[in-house]
Amino acid sequence: MVTVTRAAIEPMAPADVEGWVAALAPGRQAPAVELLRRAAEFAVQAHAGQRRASGEPYVYHAFAVARILAQLELNHEAIAAAILHDVVEDTDIKLVDIRREFGERIATLVDGVTKMEVIQEFKGQTAGSRGEGVQAESLRKMLLAMAQDVDVVLIKLADRLHNMRTLGALPEEKQRRIARETMDIFAPLANRLGIWQLKWELEDLAFRYLEPIAYKQIARLLAEKRLDREQYIETVRTWLAQALAETGIEAEVTGRPKHIYGIWRKMRRKGKDFTQITDVRGLRVLARSVRDCYAALGVVHGLWQYIPGEFDDYIATPKENNYRSIHTAVVGPDGKIVEVQIRTHDMNEQSELGVAAHWRYKEGVAVDTGFDKKIAWLRSLLEWKDEVAEASEFVDQFKS
Repeated sequence: MVTVTRAAIEPMAPADVEGWVAALAPGRQAPAVELLRRAAEFAVQAHAGQRRASGEPYVYHAFAVARILAQLELNHEAIAAAILHDVVEDTDIKLVDIRREFGERIATLVDGVTKMEVIQEFKGQTAGSRGEGVQAESLRKMLLAMAQDVDVVLIKLADRLHNMRTLGALPEEKQRRIARETMDIFAPLANRLGIWQLKWELEDLAFRYLEPIAYKQIARLLAEKRLDREQYIETVRTWLAQALAETGIEAEVTGRPKHIYGIWRKMRRKGKDFTQITDVRGLRVLARSVRDCYAALGVVHGLWQYIPGEFDDYIATPKENNYRSIHTAVVGPDGKIVEVQIRTHDMNEQSELGVAAHWRYKEGVAVDTGFDKKIAWLRSLLEWKDEVAEASEFVDQFKS
């Protein structure tokens, strides 16, 4: 939810419902597209006259959230719920209206997202205070909603991401509060659910408002050498792709995006300056099988000297959020450090989409054990909350 105002004088531009629906439609059957169209028309009517703090029509936010979920390749019901996610809280529409128009599943998702709006202002307070008790109960409700239907939290994460993208319209104090909450709660949540695509952007946007000087410094350093870095990476990428092909390994080699917060955190953790950070130049190798991943690693280490202490095998030993990949850093041409990530296409999909990829498995096409582990984690947290005496301990340990 964001600040909403009613426009009294200046008329709004007509909403491009057909254009929005067309952007959400690729790969979906006609009945699914029709559901999205009905949700779009319903949301436009419900939010008529409302504007965000930035001045744009409020319904634009609803469609931006839906677009984020479409990029995560979620099912059409979750995307319809995203379009409708604020109508119960911010308009005269009741949940019963949603249930009547769109069915139980979408109504349940909208209700779950509405209930999650109570998660606000995660500020430190004295132990045993009423504020901490409310905070802990809010977290418990969020975890319960997630354990019952993980699409609820995916909608909430997309909602938070778009709010962070448009945070500049709010007062500075509110920017910092929302950014702190994002860094403490929502980015780690996206990480724990394995949705790196959201995690990195949430972290970078929160970092921009929490540490504006450091953010601008690193952004400037990245921008200054951007052209040289991109040319260098393309040269190394071509070299590695050719070496893999000559070895008979079928793999896709691409440059890897740079994340400002990740660079800053590594600089602090390792006590290094910008020029010593391996993340600045990165490649990603997508292979067909696990065997090909290790064969590709051999090719990489055969081409360039690897750096001791910079190798991690998350395929053999996955991270707690089920992230799987091989990471290595090498001294590339001209003595420049290059980080290389090696994984299969399936591992890459899981690392980008996390639990958002689970809906594809619901028809019994495959078994997604990673999703089951994440849901087990959520349920264990619900049980653990009952064992923790102090609300402050639950909140603090959840953040950690």
